[in-house]
Amino acid sequence: MYKSSWKSRRHGRRSQWQNLRFRQHSSSERCNTGAQQSPQDSDQDDGEVPSTSSSTTGSSSVPDLPGYYFDPEKNRYFRLLPGHNNCNPLTKESIQQKEMEHKRLQLLEEEDKQRKKITRMGFNASSLLQKNKLGFLNATSYCRLAHELRVSCMQRKKVQIHSSDPSALASDRFNLILADTNSDRLFTVNDVKVGGSKYGIISLHGLKTPTFRVHMHENLYFTNRKVNSVCWASLNHLDSHILLCLMGIAETPGCATLLPASLFVNSHPGDRPGMLCSFRIPGAWSCAWSMNIQANNCFSTGLSRWVLVTNVVTGHRLSFGTSSDVLAQQFALMTPLLFNGCRSGEIFAIDIRCRNQGKNWKATRLFHDSAVTSVQILQEEQCLMASDMAGTIKLWDLRTTKCLRQYEGHVNEYALLPLHVHEEEGIVVAVGQDCYTRIWSLHDTHLLRTIPSPHPTSRTNIPSVAFSSRLGGFRGAPGLLMAVQQDLYYFPYS
Repeated sequence: MYKSSWKSRRHGRRSQWQNLRFRQHSSSERCNTGAQQSPQDSDQDDGEVPSTSSSTTGSSSVPDLPGYYFDPEKNRYFRLLPGHNNCNPLTKESIQQKEMEHKRLQLLEEEDKQRKKITRMGFNASSLLQKNKLGFLNATSYCRLAHELRVSCMQRKKVQIHSSDPSALASDRFNLILADTNSDRLFTVNDVKVGGSKYGIISLHGLKTPTFRVHMHENLYFTNRKVNSVCWASLNHLDSHILLCLMGIAETPGCATLLPASLFVNSHPGDRPGMLCSFRIPGAWSCAWSMNIQANNCFSTGLSRWVLVTNVVTGHRLSFGTSSDVLAQQFALMTPLLFNGCRSGEIFAIDIRCRNQGKNWKATRLFHDSAVTSVQILQEEQCLMASDMAGTIKLWDLRTTKCLRQYEGHVNEYALLPLHVHEEEGIVVAVGQDCYTRIWSLHDTHLLRTIPSPHPTSRTNIPSVAFSSRLGGFRGAPGLLMAVQQDLYYFPYS
């Protein structure tokens, strides 16, 4: 009895001290805002505490109290409860998710209302034409700025997908999409509801106004293993196969698989349905196909502390030991180099003419502060662009090994997210872990566009995108394709 009364008195003194402290912090600010509050409201319970700031927007001026959350709408603090309680509606995770969803809906509403967006101050179609006529812009700058203007005006259109199995389209979620060289086909990896992955190829020839219809060519090939990396492979002809790195499961080891595109749709005259070709390569994180004549019919795989270069025809392999996991790869076209991005943050090039690992087999070395998730070589092969798990995107000069530009705004913490560079249009495209698609100017790093996801943000629903100046083939129009959950969206040039 005495013990319980002592606890109640102690709890009462603690509550009075907390209320007194909050009143002292907020008394001066109540005068500035004219907010009126009765004593009954301030003492109603321990879970609700008066606001200590006049801010109604949740700005940095609001002090951060441990164990409490400030609601800018109600202008009050609320006590946070332990996050392990699934029934608790007020945890840091749920609050962050609510704020992200509110921001996404606001941006979607702005996207629908504002048809013409301005990427730069004082920059529009009329001013661009006037400067071009007066000779203030050369042809290159005019084309680049025209692309930026049209990118800012792209509007979202939903694409109708036709398939022989419509029920599967309603249940299978898009995991990733990858356009081929001519941008007339999309290879898709879909997560099946019962578990595992299913592959397909979408023909983009019907991607025209006003219908925006495409056809999904599916195959019964199904795997219950995770797909770590995908790229198009030119074995018989351009983009004749798809190279996939599959993770091992249980007693089944990981492998690299060459999947003929003719298994889905026979788009090349005289092509016969090919056979699957698998190479036992356990633990492959990344893969790349070589278009270099000095490494003909070869592909590379990045493993944990190893790089393998395999000849598909002869089966001959070259192996290079590394000090870290290789998460991203790309072959150069004009020089016999293979660029690799590692978990340690190192980017290095391998001269594929080397038959042994001498002391100087690393041709170029660059360094990021976090794990490198994507590497892209520019056309002249004098620059390389890379992104990492800290959300940093850098443009490197391969001759001087110095960073030329850095692109701000990308969000990444731990995911292997791709980077898309399009020199013809002068833009850089990346999707962050916050599910926002961002488009930058390649020339001066200016953020041109931030596109919210049409679906609620989630770490498992990160959109996959493909951008091309000729979506649907050589006669196609420029635009962006976005796959999220079961839907495919098209952002055409207006």
